[in-house]
Amino acid sequence: MIEKNFITSGRNTIIHKIKKFDLLIMNGEKLVVIVSHRGIGIYKGEVPAKRSIAKKAYQDIINIASTEIFGEEKTLLFIQALDGVEYKIDYSKEGTTSFIKIHQSHYI
Repeated sequence: MIEKNFITSGRNTIIHKIKKFDLLIMNGEKLVVIVSHRGIGIYKGEVPAKRSIAKKAYQDIINIASTEIFGEEKTLLFIQALDGVEYKIDYSKEGTTSFIKIHQSHYI
């Protein structure tokens, strides 16, 4: 069994597990979000074409619409990051300051 760099919880929560890898979260054609051990933000780089290329750059590509994850695009997504904060990503507010917000500080 392959160890994943994240786990899913419930219907719309992703939990970042391994500090060494950054998560690139894709939700259809919407903005790509990066989750690192320092926090979360909008990814401005080019998304690697293959998972093997991403792995060499210490990244893991997560397409939340894939059947292995949630099976559909989400409007609301929660990310538990390694910095001890749970973030709320509201894709209905894409392009505003409310797109990524702290949902719960120090959930651990």
